Amino acid sequence: MENEFYPFINLPLPYDYGALEPNIDTQTMHLHHDRHLQIYIDNLNAALQGQPSLQRLSLTELIENASRMPAGMQATIRNNAGGVYNHRFYFDGMQPATGQMPVGALAQAIDRNFGSLDHFREAFDQAALSVFGSGYAWLVYDGTRLRILTTANQNCPLESGLCPVLTADVWEHAYYLKHINKRADYLADWFPLINWEQAEQRYRKCAGMETETGGG
Repeated sequence: MENEFYPFINLPLPYDYGALEPNIDTQTMHLHHDRHLQIYIDNLNAALQGQPSLQRLSLTELIENASRMPAGMQATIRNNAGGVYNHRFYFDGMQPATGQMPVGALAQAIDRNFGSLDHFREAFDQAALSVFGSGYAWLVYDGTRLRILTTANQNCPLESGLCPVLTADVWEHAYYLKHINKRADYLADWFPLINWEQAEQRYRKCAGMETETGGG
């Protein structure tokens, strides 16, 4: 089920709340999805109510055009449309830990751009740990190569014309119940949850490659 236009709803997770145990605990998934994401959805719907011209824009178009909106709407749309998109992207990019590794064209691009999966993981962790306060670490495609970057709060790479491949949410509510303030421990638990088949499909779409059938 897709929900790309107003009114937005909280789509179900692609797995059970407890499916990511023990890496991410069940209570955190309930709170993160049912409460935190729901607040962004409610706020975005409230902001778009009575704005028919904005209601015609998809979620990604709202983010991409945030800087061109009236000054009074920019932060509201950026924060809340970003909050919906970023959370959905984060949740959809995980799966129960199975020992899966990068596959296909994405695996080759990671080796090409970072030297190895270990080097990529080291650079990604360093970026995620560098986020001051709340935000995200991303692997994105910039039209030429893969890049690692961070965004503050609910800012999204889409607004900068970049194509996201995977992300780690490093707001404390993503890990505080289990890891308290130990972000590095959370990242160590998050990495085995990456749905690499999903990331491969996202990368191929970003790079304009023909989409392969199958996968998750």
